[in-house]
Amino acid sequence: MPAGKSGKRLAALAALLTAGAGLTAGAGLGAAQPAGAAIRAPARPPAVTQTIPVDLGPCAVAVSPRTGQIYVTNYTVGTVSIISGRTDTVTSTIPGNLSADSVAVSPQTGKVYLTDTGSGTVDSTVLVISGRTDTVTSTIGVGRYPDAVAVSPRTGEIYVANENDGTVSVINGRTGTVTSTIGVGTFPDAVAVSPRTGEIYVVNSADDTVSVINSRTGTVTSTIPVGVSPYAVAVSPRTGEIYVVNSGDNTVSVINGWTNTVTSTIGVGQLPEGVAVSPQTGKIYVTNYNDGTVSVINGWTDTVTSTIGVGQGPSAVAVSPRTGKIYVTNFIDETVSVLS
Repeated sequence: MPAGKSGKRLAALAALLTAGAGLTAGAGLGAAQPAGAAIRAPARPPAVTQTIPVDLGPCAVAVSPRTGQIYVTNYTVGTVSIISGRTDTVTSTIPGNLSADSVAVSPQTGKVYLTDTGSGTVDSTVLVISGRTDTVTSTIGVGRYPDAVAVSPRTGEIYVANENDGTVSVINGRTGTVTSTIGVGTFPDAVAVSPRTGEIYVVNSADDTVSVINSRTGTVTSTIPVGVSPYAVAVSPRTGEIYVVNSGDNTVSVINGWTNTVTSTIGVGQLPEGVAVSPQTGKIYVTNYNDGTVSVINGWTDTVTSTIGVGQGPSAVAVSPRTGKIYVTNFIDETVSVLS
């Protein structure tokens, strides 16, 4: 039985403490100016502007495109912290005994979807939270150990990766019912939907592959080899490129969204875990769990331009489509770093 995202984090923490590794932050790389071009000051890389205390074991984060609120799942204590996008303070906490490894917000309805992994030996659930009242309104039965969730910005359908089943559950965003179940690879750990093509990308951590699902037919149309132990995935709304974090070899695979082939591989920090793309700038942000850093990747050159120190054990990252701020959950510190 796989340990799941949070189990892997705890194993990484034990290795980090044993080694006594320190946190490091790398220097940014400058880009050469073409001949005859006007000299401009390099863009300032984002910096940590605030650190927000949350509950124990923050592991997933999502920002509502409708309200700007930030939702953080605290795996260790089973709660959800809600952060105001205006003040960057915790405004409320949803209590419970949730084993939530993933969270996503519907841009159509504002509803919040959390995967509740449960024991992993029986079918588990997705919890639905009202974006207006911040209360749990319903639960939806899915497969075993749902480890990731994403909402299609085109159709509003919800896609849930069930790690222990090797499947993806498709949920109708209007009725809240499972309409189909799609077989993918072994141990699907992450899922993302392209806002440009509507295709669904599912990371299979044990296969070192990404399954591509056609949203109209609900079938797997291709399987793409990537790096070792792929762990997270995000799609650029600006270029359509797909970014896959490979935690086993400390790289990011870049996939062309039209050909579904890997076009480049980017080295990042130690044990990368999360990835997000800014809809405003197209920059890619990758959390490096063992380094306590975030790698910033230029979306046009696919090169690392800077490395930013955050808290201990950064796991997930999300970018606000309203403010452009970057939110990073620090699993060991029990905090959220705000970058702007």
